[in-house]
Amino acid sequence: MVLWVILLCTLVSSLLGGLYVLGVFRRRRPNEPPLDKGTIPWLGYLLEFRKNSSEFLKRMQRKHGDVFTVLIGGCYFTFVMDPFCFGTIVKESRSKLDFRTNAAQLVLQVFGYKPTEATHSVVHASSTKHLMGDGLTVLTQATMENFRKLLLFNLSSGEKRVWQEEKLFHYCYNIVFRAGYLALYGTEPPRGAGNKEKAEEQDRLHSNQLFQEFRKYDRLFPRLAFALLPPKDKREAERLKRHFWNMLSVKKVWQKDNISGWISDQDQLLAQNGVPEYMRDRFMFMLLWASQGNTGPTAFWLLLYLLKHPEALKAVRDEVDKVSRESGQEVKAGSPAVTVTRDMLNQTPLLDSALEETLRLVAAPMLVRAVLEDTCLRTSSGTEFTLRKGDRVALFPHISVQMNPEIHEEPHKFKYDRFVNPDGTRKEFYRNGKKLKFVNMPWGAGVSTCPGRFFATTEMKLFVFLMLSHFDMELVNKEEEIPAIDISRWGFGTMQPIHDVWFRYRPRF
Repeated sequence: MVLWVILLCTLVSSLLGGLYVLGVFRRRRPNEPPLDKGTIPWLGYLLEFRKNSSEFLKRMQRKHGDVFTVLIGGCYFTFVMDPFCFGTIVKESRSKLDFRTNAAQLVLQVFGYKPTEATHSVVHASSTKHLMGDGLTVLTQATMENFRKLLLFNLSSGEKRVWQEEKLFHYCYNIVFRAGYLALYGTEPPRGAGNKEKAEEQDRLHSNQLFQEFRKYDRLFPRLAFALLPPKDKREAERLKRHFWNMLSVKKVWQKDNISGWISDQDQLLAQNGVPEYMRDRFMFMLLWASQGNTGPTAFWLLLYLLKHPEALKAVRDEVDKVSRESGQEVKAGSPAVTVTRDMLNQTPLLDSALEETLRLVAAPMLVRAVLEDTCLRTSSGTEFTLRKGDRVALFPHISVQMNPEIHEEPHKFKYDRFVNPDGTRKEFYRNGKKLKFVNMPWGAGVSTCPGRFFATTEMKLFVFLMLSHFDMELVNKEEEIPAIDISRWGFGTMQPIHDVWFRYRPRF
């Protein structure tokens, strides 16, 4: 009899525990946001969210207002759509809202890297030193040299002004990725005197091979992050991870010339903090995706929008040519290729605005914090909500601010000068007469702001500056519409097109 009672109690406890995990007992407490668990236990709205995050969040906002909690795959996410609340959330202390919890889970899932307590401080310190200020000036020079190696090396060969056709997305992603990779991870050392040309050719070959494998992994990334890969793709993802751990291993990286201080310093600091070599190999792979996973796609969208808007193309090109002339490097027949400096890139307010407008349209990161203790949130209307310990709080700026017609007039249109005043100063934006601090958030915000944003911006601007300076460009099919975005990538940075578009280019002179 006693045995049956024990078994029954065990069964009931297991059943109750299972129901708790499935979310059956979750109820909205006083002052908490509206709660919507969906109809499927534990899964909640996972399938709908995964199918199209943007449309799902718009529907939930219409149903519940600017703050609501939904069940997604066993976790409760409180989405905050009120942009006036963003400052409070991104500035809240880590003891209450911690961005590292989700980030650590993601990088372990997709890169195999397990962050240590030292990782964040190492990344922050080295990024501040090498991706900003004087360090960024050095890295800009290195990136410029690699663009010359990849993009401009044929200009001096005396080729005629013949149109070449390429797929625009592949072309932009390929060139920008490779230039950034070589600038950060180093170049092939010349083997003996007079072998510089051979080393550069090896860099072109190796970086292109690496890009081909990177694109394979990049296509799997969204489903890998959600742990939704079928067995065949999961095996391929594991193969690719091991390939990059090998190709970017610290042993191989340290055999290169011209390694950036950003890469070398981080590896040395991690080693000093006791991180084993195999884990540092994985860290190198994580840095590659973090630094190059969004720059090429953004450069594609920027060039595409310029090609689709002739007035924007002319205005930005005129600005670029003016900056070149003022630096004593006017591009004309027989002239050498322009050497673009960081100082030159600081004199392009129209290019800056066009890039920011591009990011407003296509950058869609999801900013997530783990709620470590009950936290009060006050909205712009004066309503107070309690964020529950153990939940997640999430921002999706693409809907809340970037595509909000109350902030950006005609938000679906590309307006290259949206962010700049006629005198070159930055515009201010308001909602309901109140000035907004956050009107475009492609880099995140607060303590989780992307530390590489200045280098990424420099990299993209360098590429577009050189393309506009040295090449005539046009779409093969000038009537072709802007391609739709791949909605599977909502929340992971810059969106990608569902199909590529053909363009042609030739030397301007």
